[in-house]
Amino acid sequence: MNNRLRELRTEHGWSQADLGEQLDVSRQTVNAIETGKYDPSLPLAFKIARLFALSIESIFEPGE
Repeated sequence: MNNRLRELRTEHGWSQADLGEQLDVSRQTVNAIETGKYDPSLPLAFKIARLFALSIESIFEPGE
């Protein structure tokens, strides 16, 4: 799965730890999502989308 999480996070000036705190996950989880090593659960994907006021589809898209 591809995602824009790193791009969105840096646009807001947040570190991975900052974003992790807002999402109630670890910095390592944020890093794993950003690097494509971990696909977030559906509840976490919704939480991310709400935080950035975007649709899930505008943040995450299927990989090839």
